[in-house]
Amino acid sequence: MERTNTVYKTYVEILKRELVCAMGCTEPIAIAYCAAVARKALGTLPSEIDVAASGNIIKNVKSVIVPNTGGLRGIEAAAAIGALAGDAEAGLQVVSHVTPDEIAALPGYLEQTAFSVSAAESEFLLDIEVTVRANGHFATVRAVQEHTNIVLVETDAGVLFSKDPDEDTGKDEGAPDYTLLNVADICEFADTCELDDVRPILERQLSCNCAIAEEGLRGNYGAGIGKVLLAAYGDDVRTRARAYAAAASDARMNGCDLPVVINSGSGNQGITASLPVYIYAKELGASEEKLYRALLVSNLVTLHEKTGIGRLSAYCGAVSAGAGAGAGIAYLHGGGCREISHTIVNALAVTSGIVCDGAKSSCAAKIAMAVEAGILGFEMYSCGKQFYGGDGLVAKGVENSIANFSRLGRIGMRETDKEIIRMMTE
Repeated sequence: MERTNTVYKTYVEILKRELVCAMGCTEPIAIAYCAAVARKALGTLPSEIDVAASGNIIKNVKSVIVPNTGGLRGIEAAAAIGALAGDAEAGLQVVSHVTPDEIAALPGYLEQTAFSVSAAESEFLLDIEVTVRANGHFATVRAVQEHTNIVLVETDAGVLFSKDPDEDTGKDEGAPDYTLLNVADICEFADTCELDDVRPILERQLSCNCAIAEEGLRGNYGAGIGKVLLAAYGDDVRTRARAYAAAASDARMNGCDLPVVINSGSGNQGITASLPVYIYAKELGASEEKLYRALLVSNLVTLHEKTGIGRLSAYCGAVSAGAGAGAGIAYLHGGGCREISHTIVNALAVTSGIVCDGAKSSCAAKIAMAVEAGILGFEMYSCGKQFYGGDGLVAKGVENSIANFSRLGRIGMRETDKEIIRMMTE
């Protein structure tokens, strides 16, 4: 594939756009980001903060620890740290520059600030509106469909910024065409990509995600799924691949302030798509070039699967990333498009029923299961075994199968998503 090819250029742009750093779970961080932008527009520290959020945001903020808050959870904590100490220019690293003095001041600020939290009446699964007030003035910031996709900044002086939300894709104007993603072109791109075009992105992904995995194995975070796997099953490559990814999630879901390079708007998906591939590459003695090309496969396959589902749903995103990791592992073993396609289908057929019931400690265990399915999907095909079209949601051809599983997550589980949110918020 030539560098001048439209697909080639699009894939590079997608990777640059998607594989970015975030500190903490992206849903509370998105609230903190909106609060920081609102505080900047207001021009002073708010005495009142109102947050209206869609159900999927509420679900994912409820149980996860917000970094640099002293171990606090929830919407109020996320909004408060964003308003008090957030960097409005830092995107998903909005709370990365919080000082110890600001962390110490947070409980007092929470106590003296009036908060209102409500469910947004919205057609969008990702919708956040933060309104801050002080001294008779207000500022409102709204983000829709993507965590930093701000569509409105308004104050009592008037509308400072506004754009129409794109209901179908949530993409900014001029964004790359995600419909060009397909497994055959992903494999060709991985084989022929000039690595200098993507090397900084992949180096950052490995550096950040490996660091938080190692911290997860050192520290005492959440349920310690990464440590449990190693203690229970030993340190063979299959177990290490699951444990490394799980440990990174252990730390991330439980307040670690190390950044993660995300995929499809999710740190857990970025972790799942990258770390198992890294562990297998080390085990196989693969070259750096082979590792990077395998990471292109895993990241782009994950993005391809998630494009049809959307950022948030009742469908656990680790499932898509686990299949992406399996595809990357297949590539490391010399697999081409055929082997990668069957790995993806096999993996999705196994774990597609895992639901998303919010960001929390058990995400690490779900990641471990999704990675296991990805590895099994590859090993099945290596042994001459596969699932065939007509087996449940599996259809003939990898693209048709991906379309079916995307439909399940986007449409079929819509009512499931609503019921999960009701159960979590009653």
